[in-house]
Amino acid sequence: MSTIDEIKSRIDIVDLISEAGVKLRHAGKNYTGFCPFHDNKRTPAFVVWPETGTWRCFGACNEGGDIFKFVMKRENLDFKEALNKLAARAGVEIQEYQRETPQLKEAYENLRKLLEDAVVFYLSHLFNNKEILNYLREKRGLTEATIETFGLGYAPVGYDNALKHFTQRGYSEQDLIDSGLLTVRDSESQILSLQPRSYDKFRNRIMIPIRDENGKMAGFGARIVDPNDVPKFLNSHETPIFTKGKILYGLDRARKPIRAADQAVIVEGYLDVIALHQAGYENVVSPMGTALTEDQLRLLKRSTRRIVLALDPDVAGQKGVLRGLDAARSAMDREGELGFDARGLLKNEARLQADLRVAALPDDLDPDEIVARDKEEWLRIIEGAKPIVTHVMDSLAAGQDLNDAKVKNQIAAQVLPLIEDLPNAMERDTYRQALARMLRVNESSLMASQVQGRVVRRKPRAAEQNPKAEMPIVAVNPRLKIESYCLGVLFRKPELLYLLDRKLQEFGLSQLAAEDFEYTDHQLLFGVVRLAVQQDEKEHQNYMMSHLPETMTALSQDLLRQTEKLEPVDDRLLEELLARFLDLRRAHAMVNVDQLRFLQEDEQQQGGTNIKIYQEQAIQFTRLLHSLDQAKRRISSRR
Repeated sequence: MSTIDEIKSRIDIVDLISEAGVKLRHAGKNYTGFCPFHDNKRTPAFVVWPETGTWRCFGACNEGGDIFKFVMKRENLDFKEALNKLAARAGVEIQEYQRETPQLKEAYENLRKLLEDAVVFYLSHLFNNKEILNYLREKRGLTEATIETFGLGYAPVGYDNALKHFTQRGYSEQDLIDSGLLTVRDSESQILSLQPRSYDKFRNRIMIPIRDENGKMAGFGARIVDPNDVPKFLNSHETPIFTKGKILYGLDRARKPIRAADQAVIVEGYLDVIALHQAGYENVVSPMGTALTEDQLRLLKRSTRRIVLALDPDVAGQKGVLRGLDAARSAMDREGELGFDARGLLKNEARLQADLRVAALPDDLDPDEIVARDKEEWLRIIEGAKPIVTHVMDSLAAGQDLNDAKVKNQIAAQVLPLIEDLPNAMERDTYRQALARMLRVNESSLMASQVQGRVVRRKPRAAEQNPKAEMPIVAVNPRLKIESYCLGVLFRKPELLYLLDRKLQEFGLSQLAAEDFEYTDHQLLFGVVRLAVQQDEKEHQNYMMSHLPETMTALSQDLLRQTEKLEPVDDRLLEELLARFLDLRRAHAMVNVDQLRFLQEDEQQQGGTNIKIYQEQAIQFTRLLHSLDQAKRRISSRR
């Protein structure tokens, strides 16, 4: 039994939720009460299933999960924090997974010491170069105190300055390579040119030390001095202590100000962060010149849920929005550019329960130029930040003829899918109404166009018209085993996710999502699999292992052991996996239908006014059951 399963077995979910102040009453084998996550004291739409150890709200928030999800949502914790809290309650000792052996830890500390020495090396070269120092003072407006506080430096012209300096002080060439200070020539180039094996990575650049959230040195960012050099910004290559997607520049200094302001602001450039801190806006950070990652947002979530992206007009405007809606990763992940992936940001916002907003910078100015001309203007810009969907709507509409029917249709086609991504029903309704007002159309027409778009994409087949289908039954107890098997196969063969999504789309069903898994740990692991197949920088398995939360290590290893004898990937394996996912969805839908019928009866007895809402929800799940049965029958006919 895993640590997570042991904790679940020792904690009664009814007791846990009751102790949190939710009054539950018996409803057959289950319990119902008022949802603690939204205001509603009229209808007991919150349901707890003791047999499976899960809960669900059928009201406004429409959320659910297990004991971990409840504690995470109730107490604003991440999974690791909830795990530790519930482990202490259950009396279960958590065996921490040690990623660093003592030998590795010593090696990493040696790398950090080398990088600290490099800060001093580059700083001394800066103060010996009046031209670069004057550029930072006069052009960028930085004071000498700020330059010293942030440890700015200068990498001199030449290919062996750092190499000679540090090897003379006892560091090995391999130390310098491992720390990211040297670049290694490929073997062929070395032989042909008779040049040394390695050379200084940073030359004739302004050097910016990058520290992790605890203030430990991790690497360097470097900005050009000569406008003819490329690229404009250059980071250390990834090392054991520097992973671009897991660090935010300036967070070591910004954590306390972020908590004090209950808001974090993300800008594009390192020097922008420095200038804003100097101006008194210390709740500002920057990513490493690539698209914002979920890991980076999680770092911020520890201090605040209110996050603003301050973007330049090209990224924040229509051009950037359209590129983000097209999910063009190659465009978003260029060095030195903070991309705007609206759909990805909305999904992260929902997963992290954050409040993400966008502030567009005016007049083609960088943040340091804005505070230089008017310090208070920056505050007004951030206060005017808009929710992501509102920003997308306004950007797409800017400069367009909203009297043109085709323009209206194009904007609606871009915005409606974003609205449907939102998990909160009230937010979806609010944005639909706002879009209808902006386009000056009837909301029912807007919804009709959305339904029509779905029908066109679905391409229904005649075989789906038969309402009769077999009724596969997934018992409650085996669900954990089925989920584990499905997730284990995906974890071992993540490329199957594309094939499964394509098959589901053929059946007119939505692609696989974290919500297809009932257990929080399974949802988190599936999220890692999904991110792995969406990126193209690393091999899938390498990406998953490097992004796997520490608390998930034991579970992932157990899942891999369960699928050691996995059959080769073929149509048979794919259809078996697809059938199991359909069974899971069907079991989930059946439970929802049964509970909604109970809620209708209960509401009717009490003379409530929400019967129609429950009826509509029950109809939606019934339709889903029909589609699932048709899909399962088609799979069975192929075997």
